Amino acid sequence: MSKLTESKMAQAVKDRDTSYDGKFVYGVVTTGIFCQPSCPSRQAKAENIRYFSSKELALLAGFRACKRCLANEDMTELNQLVEVARYIQNHLEESLSLEQLALVVGLSASWLQRRFKLAFGVTPKAYQDALRMGQFKQSLQAGEPITDAIFASGYSSISRVYGQASRHLGMSPKAYRAGGKGEHISYGFASTSLGLIAMAATQKGVCFAQFGEDEKSLIEQMQAEFPKAELTPSDAQDSIELSNWIEALNQHISQGAPRPDLPLDMRGTAFQMRVWQFLLSIKEGDVLSYSEVAQGIDKPRAFRAVATACGKNSIGVLIPCHRVLRGDGSLGGYRWGLERKRTLLDAERRAVSVSE
Repeated sequence: MSKLTESKMAQAVKDRDTSYDGKFVYGVVTTGIFCQPSCPSRQAKAENIRYFSSKELALLAGFRACKRCLANEDMTELNQLVEVARYIQNHLEESLSLEQLALVVGLSASWLQRRFKLAFGVTPKAYQDALRMGQFKQSLQAGEPITDAIFASGYSSISRVYGQASRHLGMSPKAYRAGGKGEHISYGFASTSLGLIAMAATQKGVCFAQFGEDEKSLIEQMQAEFPKAELTPSDAQDSIELSNWIEALNQHISQGAPRPDLPLDMRGTAFQMRVWQFLLSIKEGDVLSYSEVAQGIDKPRAFRAVATACGKNSIGVLIPCHRVLRGDGSLGGYRWGLERKRTLLDAERRAVSVSE
């Protein structure tokens, strides 16, 4: 979904564009049905449409396949995988073996492992871990006592959650529950050649820099990231540094000025921080593969985790995750769209060639 903006998907549905079939599906909440972008059915109102990167996720969300545009597709395998995913959701407190899950749909463990990961991007165990951690985070944010949140999320002991929580939260459960409580974060916006960007900063430095379609959605992203912090729009009289920082970043993006060397307040897991610190060492105009970054942090087999860390980067451009490509030289992913990634790289290459 990171490769397609909601506006592009909405336009594809409006145009019934067949070139987008297979790239995403959309569900209509009033009918409970999901369709291909090119579906000839009567188009629904925009507020009733939900977009999904795969049929599996649409099924998992409770939508049924359209009998017009998907009538010729065999949904047997997809329904089996969704059945396993729902079984995991309903048995978070249990230790589920791959063999046990395979029995749910009467198939082999090896088939399930391979097809489940292909459909959902993670193994069944990783899926269960993610659901547990998601429930744990919600419980903490709701103010539940840490011990109650641990057992309510399906963990069998207090000690079991702490190692996993530190990997996923980048801080202790107690600190995460605070949700930025007591922090003052200023934010501002700039219209760049790559679209609207928001920047937010604490007293330590920039903690958020992301592209978005409008100010409202960007503020919502900040609120989700720092739910208990005091978020206030920048006033040049009170936070002149932030106003200058936003302008410096805009000059870099829109006019090719050097990337500003600003103080950063990075927040992530120990592994993510290691990746982001390494990204800061990649020179303008240079690119590395995910594997090369993994080798650079002495984790040569962790190239997939490196790609995930790049995708979790919430300080765009300033932490240059756009300089990391796939091993075959293709762009790979970018949470703010591949066109932005391509434009940033092309601009940096031009700047380097001019200076040489």
